[in-house]
Amino acid sequence: MPWNEVSAMSLRLEFVTLATAEEANVRELCRRYGISPQTAYKWIDRFRTAGPAGLEERSRRPKRSPRRCDSSLEKRILMLRDTHPKWGARKLRKRLLDLGAVSVPSASTITAVLKRHGRLSPEPDPAHRAFSRFEHDAPNRLWQMDFKGHFAVGEGRCHPLTVLDDHSRFAIGLLACGDEQAKTVQDALIELFRRYGLPERILCDNGPPWGHPETRYTALGVWLLRVGVGMSHGRPCHPQTQGKDERFHRTLKAEVIQGRVFHGLDGCQRHFDQWREIYNHQRPHEALGLEVPAQRYRPSERPFPEVLPLWEYGVGDTVRKVQTDGSISFRGREHDVGQAFRGERVAIRPADQDGVFGVYFGVHRVAQLDLAAHDRDR
Repeated sequence: MPWNEVSAMSLRLEFVTLATAEEANVRELCRRYGISPQTAYKWIDRFRTAGPAGLEERSRRPKRSPRRCDSSLEKRILMLRDTHPKWGARKLRKRLLDLGAVSVPSASTITAVLKRHGRLSPEPDPAHRAFSRFEHDAPNRLWQMDFKGHFAVGEGRCHPLTVLDDHSRFAIGLLACGDEQAKTVQDALIELFRRYGLPERILCDNGPPWGHPETRYTALGVWLLRVGVGMSHGRPCHPQTQGKDERFHRTLKAEVIQGRVFHGLDGCQRHFDQWREIYNHQRPHEALGLEVPAQRYRPSERPFPEVLPLWEYGVGDTVRKVQTDGSISFRGREHDVGQAFRGERVAIRPADQDGVFGVYFGVHRVAQLDLAAHDRDR
């Protein structure tokens, strides 16, 4: 979906959060967000002076909200809970502290307030226990990507495309798509790459458009290799491999999709944009020590290449062009590389073992030719 559907306030808050981080490259962020340095430093100054309220359009909103100052703390708790009915006491307490409230009570006291006013959801299943997940040690080492189950919007269906940074849980993208085609995903990723830079790798499941039951690579995966991003796949029938994105999907369903009627993709995207701002910048995350994802995320230093590089191979390489059926010819035989590489140039290099050759697409080894095994099978 186009980025111009994101609210101006959301983008300003996201920009200043990233721009005020330690060692942030403000000039590069200005280029990615399409704003001038003068405007950028104006927002940064307002944010440091007045926080998120300083980013409001001054002609339309006051700098302070008198209603918040006049409300009792208990009313503030209930109001915050009503705004985020799926948040527990620890999230509510951390958010109140982030909003500048003083003398915030303990989580147990907030739980008592919610219980007294009938705001508590049913108790969770005591048999359920969270388990520890592996986490990459820096942003953009790994992104997780998947489609959330589609649902009806007017006369069509919405297929939410979610992209999550593994380290920070920062929601890189939450897009209301009309289908799950490879071109739809590629167009969305181009916009995300232009704004946040390139990750080292993206983790997906084994289904289309990023996976195929019979082949290792798809056209989308080959394009990612050209861009400079690796793609890996979770274990079949093991959705916990993408546990962070699966958990994100459950939260998205509970806080945005469930119980709401959408009349089109545009309306759906507006709700996604509003909630994504809350998720990234306001909602305390249990796995992050009640920090918000934006506090741990930094854009990648690798920019998106607007012109894809042409692979250069060594003088000792045997270079072949992959035919339309996915095959290459080598030493008088046809070898299958995969239709995803059709039209591309690959290099063949000897491996350590006699009669075995590696097939390389750029720096990536994408196939192996075992001529000795082929002779034995004849």
